[in-house]
Amino acid sequence: MPSMSEIISEHTDLSEGDHHWLKLLVSEWQLLADLSFSDLVLWVGDRDPNVFWAAAQIRPFTGATSLFDDVIGDLIAYSPEHLVSTAFLSGTIVQTSEGKLQAGLPVDTHAIPVKIGDRVIAVVEQHTSQLGVRTPSSLEKAYLEAAGELARMITVGAFPIPSDANHPAFSPRVGDGFIRLDPAGDVTYASPNALSAYRRLGLRGDLVDEHLASLTAELLPIGPSPVDDSVQSVLSGRTARRTELVSGEAHLMVRVLPLVDGRERVGSIVLCRDVSDLRSKERELVTKDATIREIHHRVKNNLQTVAALLRMQARRIESPEAKVALTDAMSRVASIAIVHETLSQAFDEIVEFDRVADELLRMVGDVAASWGGVSAIRQGSFGLLPADVATSLAMIISELCQNAVEHGLAHQSGEVRVVPSRYDGRLRMEISDDGRGLPPGFDWRKSRSLGLSIVNTLVAELEGSFQLGPRQAGSGTQTVVEIPL
Repeated sequence: MPSMSEIISEHTDLSEGDHHWLKLLVSEWQLLADLSFSDLVLWVGDRDPNVFWAAAQIRPFTGATSLFDDVIGDLIAYSPEHLVSTAFLSGTIVQTSEGKLQAGLPVDTHAIPVKIGDRVIAVVEQHTSQLGVRTPSSLEKAYLEAAGELARMITVGAFPIPSDANHPAFSPRVGDGFIRLDPAGDVTYASPNALSAYRRLGLRGDLVDEHLASLTAELLPIGPSPVDDSVQSVLSGRTARRTELVSGEAHLMVRVLPLVDGRERVGSIVLCRDVSDLRSKERELVTKDATIREIHHRVKNNLQTVAALLRMQARRIESPEAKVALTDAMSRVASIAIVHETLSQAFDEIVEFDRVADELLRMVGDVAASWGGVSAIRQGSFGLLPADVATSLAMIISELCQNAVEHGLAHQSGEVRVVPSRYDGRLRMEISDDGRGLPPGFDWRKSRSLGLSIVNTLVAELEGSFQLGPRQAGSGTQTVVEIPL
């Protein structure tokens, strides 16, 4: 199915400004569809004046659809009897005199010209099912009256309102709560959902015949400091506004839209949504997130304490083998602590691993600084990794880099290089040094090295692969670790 932009660019001579206005209209026309209980189709004129293309379509949330098939990309030819043609030429709203059958169902059709200045740039065709027509309720009358006023605003370029543009997901819908105000700001109609929302704010009576701005201001607590935009200003209905009303645990999302007839304001509509439960869940998530980060912070502190104790113990032991074992254990604990430190500063369980790798390499460089001339560098990016993968990978890097420094370089100057890369959903990491290389006949699978045993176990847990051998270019050793992501 082609997009509206594709249809407009391929078949029409509409300008960039015209295109932008139509995109703005389509982003807001769910309001018209819901108020009119109608399916809407946007028709644009072809370069051939006798052809029109369906560029966009939407169905109502408040009623049954009358268009069961998608018509986007369809075309119609000019016909004097066709409403779209008539609306294009006349620049006025036209409608069928009687319900016509559409897929076997009676449908009432309106054609609303979309204008910029004096130019008609498109037509909104409105299809309303007439199946089971009955006397409309007060809610339906209020909806339809507002829909008619919005349609007239479209014909003079007064709707949509550019300053009111917002993502539909963050805007109240008609069914969430609908309030109609007269030009003075008094309530002439309030839907049951709107009344229920105001009950959450503390309303005890009814909304009808009340001055909404004044009533709302009385329901809200007085804040400790003045605000620039008072409730009276927002709910006056003079301009399009959006706000959130808060009273204790009650949160009400509000959108105000003025209705005009020419230059005269004829009232406004207020859409409201009770988001109290949503805000409560957001607070719970924020609290949970803060708790998780605090846990990571404390784990990091505890691991650093353990590393410090191991370091102190290593200084007191005279046995060289025991000193090396405690120093290696300290490095392993410290590498895990680095991951938890990163997680304590993040807002989820995803780690920006380049920071972890650089800290590990700095730690390796500090260990080798006692004999100098050894540099540990990273070339390439690890990207974002899950916390469980990051912890294991940090241990792997620490062990392999320590091995490179202690055995490959063996108290001589040189370089340890870490080269990460991603391909086909896998992470590949090469760690190489330019030291003396592996001993003749060395087989890491038969080695009794604790570090290599740890690496092999962690790689297996990550369902990856591990290779150790001579460096491909020049002297030294190269290890390759690949893990799926």
